[in-house]
Amino acid sequence: MLKKLFPFLNWQLSGEGLRSDLIAGLTVALVLIPQSMAYAELAGLPVWMGLYAAFLPVIIGGLWGSSDHLQTGPGATMALIISSALLPLAAVGSAEYASLAIQLGFLVGIIWALLALFRLGFVINFLSRPVIEGFINAGGILIAFSQIIKILGVPMERSGQIFYDLVTLLRNPSDINVLSLVVGGISLALLLLGRRFFPKISMALLIVVASAAAVYFLGWHDPARVAAPLAIVGEIPAGLPRPIWPVPNVENLFLLLPGAVTFAFVGFMETCSVARGIAARSHQKLNVNQEAVGQSLASFAAAFSGGQPINGSFSRSALNFASGAKSGLATVFTGIFVAVFLLVCTPAFYYLPKTVLATIIIAAVIKLMNFRKLASFYRINRGDGSAAWITFGATLVFAPELEKGILLGASASILYHLFRMMRPNVVTLGRHPDGALRDAHLHNLEIDYLPLAIRLDGRLFFANATYFEDQVHEAVERAPDVRYVAIICDGINAIDASGAEMLKELHGQLKHRDVQLMFVGVKNLMLSIVRTSGLEDLVGAENFFGTYENAKEAVVGRLSSTDHYSI
Repeated sequence: MLKKLFPFLNWQLSGEGLRSDLIAGLTVALVLIPQSMAYAELAGLPVWMGLYAAFLPVIIGGLWGSSDHLQTGPGATMALIISSALLPLAAVGSAEYASLAIQLGFLVGIIWALLALFRLGFVINFLSRPVIEGFINAGGILIAFSQIIKILGVPMERSGQIFYDLVTLLRNPSDINVLSLVVGGISLALLLLGRRFFPKISMALLIVVASAAAVYFLGWHDPARVAAPLAIVGEIPAGLPRPIWPVPNVENLFLLLPGAVTFAFVGFMETCSVARGIAARSHQKLNVNQEAVGQSLASFAAAFSGGQPINGSFSRSALNFASGAKSGLATVFTGIFVAVFLLVCTPAFYYLPKTVLATIIIAAVIKLMNFRKLASFYRINRGDGSAAWITFGATLVFAPELEKGILLGASASILYHLFRMMRPNVVTLGRHPDGALRDAHLHNLEIDYLPLAIRLDGRLFFANATYFEDQVHEAVERAPDVRYVAIICDGINAIDASGAEMLKELHGQLKHRDVQLMFVGVKNLMLSIVRTSGLEDLVGAENFFGTYENAKEAVVGRLSSTDHYSI
């Protein structure tokens, strides 16, 4: 019981493991520190809120999660959702905007706590992977565009509507800050080259330090020394975060709830996907509900310490695993290193140019976007592919109201699969050269009418019962002389009362046409309903068979006493 309440007691610690966790924790911290400031900037928040979210939430998420490698903290996609949720409610950069962000994180923690309490982790399945990928790719474009504006140094207020902002930007090319563009362009090139040729070096941190030093010594932030100065981060409060009260009032609760629900579902889906992906490589058993507990507590930690809302990070979790982390203790070390940074190093980043933070974000989202995968969904399944592209397009069109894009994509995905369930695969069978019964139309097989074999693949329930009934009648009409129809039931996984009643009606309809209905390979779950509904008594137990060969033998025997049988 104690280990369920405190899952970190299950960690298998050793001297070698402690050393590996320490190195992995430091490696991730070197990436997390510049990223957390950049993602706070992306969300429209002070950079220290990103740093606060990289301290306690990282530790709490590691202690109470089930994954040994999942790294919690600020993320690019979720920063975009924060911005979209808060832009209509308060001015970016205002104290009210920051306060609402903290309250948003508290509500997200509540939703995740409810998921854990009622073991509702399965609800993330309502957001299919194609929908999430469509959103992530569109979000990547929105994020990159918002940061390109900062790299260009154009003094414009973002509306969040990408097409409107793009037109505004193109109308004022003379507003581009050449110094900001040069610094940002060089930084982005170095980040991408460093990722390619020096993957083990924290190039982002080196660029942050170097650019801050350059601004300090060359005065690029001073209007007296340069015509178009660089925007810099400014003062970052030194020391650890202080406790605050993040609980929203009733009015803010209703204003923030749509954004909190969007953040919670997308964030939890992304977190679980990350944890599952890493667990597949580490061969660790993952507990989704325990991850909900860990993310909930981490979200509360962020809210009560004044940090921005958090979720699991793919890039940092992968780095944590690749760096040799053996247990969740690595995440604890990551949080401790961030705490040391907050206590000692924050004054050094006063002169950090915001254009460099923008390049860090762009370099991160480039890794997130994968249009090949988006295109592959359509090749795999047109319905899923359509849902992915609908989400992608709707997210761009409805920005900054991102939840509309997700809702439209998820609705398209669910409706498509409901439509597929309402029109299941119903086929007439023929004998394949390999001896198996297969789709006669697909394999161009001769149909055996002794008896006519029809198979349904999937559930037989109220939504598709009428469709199946119509398909059987159409098959019988194509062979007007057929006298026996065998329903091959090995593909039917479940049946409800509507399905059973339809089969009883179908039996009566075929009987009226002098056609006997037969059932082959009925599974136990279906058999119990067949008997309870009275279908077996109505059709007759002698018309239920284990195999098609048994049914064929019975039909031939019955026909031997008649004058003739022809098709």
